[in-house]
Amino acid sequence: MPTPTDRVRRAERSRIRVMFDLAERHDGDLVRLEVGEPDFDTPEHVIDAAASAARGGATHYTSNAGLPECRRAISDTLATEYGVEHDPDEIVVTVGGMEALHLAVLATVSPGEELIVPGPTWPNYETQATLADGTFREVPMPAETGFALDADRVIDAMSDDTAAVVLTTPSNPTGRVFDRDECRAVVEAAADHDAYVIADEVYLGLTYDGPAEGIAAYTGGPDHVLTVGSCSKRYAMTGWRLGWLAGDPDVIDEVATVRESTTACASSVAQHAAIAALTGPQEPFAEMYRAFEERRDLVMDRIDAIDGLSAPRPEGAFYAFLDPGIDAPAIDVAKFLLREHGVVLAPGDGFGDTAPGRLRLSFANSVDRLEEGFDRIEAGLAEF
Repeated sequence: MPTPTDRVRRAERSRIRVMFDLAERHDGDLVRLEVGEPDFDTPEHVIDAAASAARGGATHYTSNAGLPECRRAISDTLATEYGVEHDPDEIVVTVGGMEALHLAVLATVSPGEELIVPGPTWPNYETQATLADGTFREVPMPAETGFALDADRVIDAMSDDTAAVVLTTPSNPTGRVFDRDECRAVVEAAADHDAYVIADEVYLGLTYDGPAEGIAAYTGGPDHVLTVGSCSKRYAMTGWRLGWLAGDPDVIDEVATVRESTTACASSVAQHAAIAALTGPQEPFAEMYRAFEERRDLVMDRIDAIDGLSAPRPEGAFYAFLDPGIDAPAIDVAKFLLREHGVVLAPGDGFGDTAPGRLRLSFANSVDRLEEGFDRIEAGLAEF
């Protein structure tokens, strides 16, 4: 019987999804803090725009790159919100940020070439490198600085085999926002190696302690930056699967061609929803932003009040990367907290090799559930 290819067999399941599935099979009340998904519904004006478009006949294929008006809305948002300047024809609309990342890796990493990512890191990057027949290299960032980006470590890891570096800011799983000088240094070094920086900025609209600036806005080599964005997190549109890739027009043209053999185009209805989200009333999204910021502050207060528990201060996104102060595998601690105390977290070994003992907490949940979750975490860590 034929067997799957090696590249498919080498793709590993995320520990986040392992915990998700365990929680789905668990009876009783659980506080679910393992998945990074806004608990808000998509605002009504976005849903109305999508429904109106569908009823008006916008249910057909679009161009591979996406609707011109959707690309224009993305272009304007990148420029006005994040300082990143790209003409609409330098943008391709994708099926979520996930497809944008996958296409960026396929377009930049040839077989045997290297994709470098600072750790701790979102696990899907390794799978995407594998699917491109490339190699994956995690470069650990120092825990003593809260996993802040250390450009020297990344630059020292670069070689002639380096095809691309992924910089995720704000970070998943730490919530850290990378220093602009450190990012600039990585981009300049990548350009020296004729490599790209893939700027994964799907959380950029959830930046709390400073300006939300895209890496391409403040680097000396913007031609070497491919920017990935999404409506999922900032606009509470995870299920709409609408993202984008912006950058070098030669790369964007090739990516649009490849899509003829993959997804062809993003959903026409979802593109109309994105136009409404990006160009319509922003008050609902501002309310979500304020709620996430309030929850971030609550999370840090609760962490500070629990003996032995610590985490770098999240400057963006909606994650806290907890150090439980326990000498045990994170997956064991996570399973214990789920089984015995009914709170679900993602184990740190699901985010690479840099911080295997940590636990990622998503604060994309209500204040009441976060309070209850921390009560359970506190009781569980005292008992473990």
